[in-house]
Amino acid sequence: MRNPAADRPVAVAAIGAGYWGKNIVRTLHRLCALSCVCDMNRKALEEQRETYVGVRTETDYEAVLSDERIGAVAIASPAAAHAEMIRRALEAGKDVFVEKPLCLSESEGEALVSMAASLGRVLMVGHLLHYHDAVVKLGEMINRGELGKIYYIYSNRLNLGKFRSEENALWSFAPHDISVVLGLAGEMPSDVFCGGGAFLQSGVHDSACAFLSFPSGMKAHIFASWLNPCKEQKLVVVGSRKMAVFDDTQKDGKLLVYPHEVIWKGKVPVPEKKDAEVVELPGTEPLLNELSHFLQCVRERKSPVTDGAEGLRVLRVLQACQRSLEGGEKISLPDGKGKFFAHPSAVIDQPAHIGEGTTIWHFSHVMKDSEIGRGCNIGQNVVISSGVKIGDNVKIQNNVSVYTGVVLEDGVFCGPSMVFTNVMNPRSRISRRREYRPTVVKEGATLGANCTVVCGHTIGRHAFVGAGAVVTKDVPDYALVVGNPARVAGYMCECGVRLDINGDEASCPSCGKPYEKRGGKVERRQNIESTVA
Repeated sequence: MRNPAADRPVAVAAIGAGYWGKNIVRTLHRLCALSCVCDMNRKALEEQRETYVGVRTETDYEAVLSDERIGAVAIASPAAAHAEMIRRALEAGKDVFVEKPLCLSESEGEALVSMAASLGRVLMVGHLLHYHDAVVKLGEMINRGELGKIYYIYSNRLNLGKFRSEENALWSFAPHDISVVLGLAGEMPSDVFCGGGAFLQSGVHDSACAFLSFPSGMKAHIFASWLNPCKEQKLVVVGSRKMAVFDDTQKDGKLLVYPHEVIWKGKVPVPEKKDAEVVELPGTEPLLNELSHFLQCVRERKSPVTDGAEGLRVLRVLQACQRSLEGGEKISLPDGKGKFFAHPSAVIDQPAHIGEGTTIWHFSHVMKDSEIGRGCNIGQNVVISSGVKIGDNVKIQNNVSVYTGVVLEDGVFCGPSMVFTNVMNPRSRISRRREYRPTVVKEGATLGANCTVVCGHTIGRHAFVGAGAVVTKDVPDYALVVGNPARVAGYMCECGVRLDINGDEASCPSCGKPYEKRGGKVERRQNIESTVA
């Protein structure tokens, strides 16, 4: 049954009607949610009254917060004021939308996220690109595996002006791009390095380039500058199967996909270029999508995509980049031994062991007595049952349940919506707890999207289970299995590329690693020179 409250109008006060705030005012008015405009600049308020006849205006923020008819505020003030304004709004019982960044310090951000959670208030950060049709489509394509393994992402956000003195180009331009990169990567970086230059104003960097390294091996760089001869807003995603370019300065064809291939000729990579494919987009306004999402979250009391916790992650990366910019050194993340990240909507029963650098995303449930290693990435809506053991650097995509009896060794990949079982003949009215059969997934194995692994079997080291396959028996090391029931269709290198097999010998056409096939099994052949040494 639908919650009637989900249809009720939300009264929002726009706090700040300046450079960007006036766009928020316009959009809230379009959504029939604008209750009031608050700004200390009386001229700005006069302009709003002329544009939106009858709209209430205020110069006193406290008057807005004390008005019980106003349920939420949308803050577009200078970043230095964010922390105090958010705190006061939360204490007054208001839901909060705040333009990027969340605030300027990690400790303040942690306090705000904790306060919003304890008070049951919605806290959303205006990372606009998350709500752009092109970025939404890119995320869908990556989650479906259309681009293959993501090698690197780079973003250029360049222009001539607007010059600022209260923040540098990194803090002015990069939060949007950092937010998108973290969202597409699905993990936090392990370290960052940032360089740049302050040419117009001493101590205020006009340009900055941040380099991010991720636990999965993916790389990213973000170039931000307000001292560039022309405007450029471009995001490039390079995958093993396809490459994508999002150019927000284009009127048409904002998102292009290049199905380029790299083929190997005599162990030499050779590009095979193909024409770009235009990805059709709905063409909706990102700010309209963003504020509509905020209103929906307020009505339905749910966590936004770019909630306070997401804003805090972006803030941590920004601060690490700033430290690197100032000190010229690489900065490592996470920033504390034994720390892991869990989204506020995730549920973790105690006792549970979770290793350093692991991230646990929205609406996932980790049950007691489970063990998760270091550097793991647990996606959305994942269940880790009691007694499950998971090694280091394991990645579990969205909508996967890892049941009691399952063991995942180091480096295992579980694709979206793949299925484990732990009982052979389940009945809803008959307990089978004593009949659980163990499933072991060995080091480096990949389980493709929507595949099913029937309990009681072992998936070998670096094996590869194809999307939709149904595993009904043990899978050998390095084997590629497909179909229902799954059958061996070839063998895979440790790097994830299909092996070329010639008699009893095999080699990887990508990395060149040698293998040998004996008795129907494939094993990695040791390098003789390194063995002798």
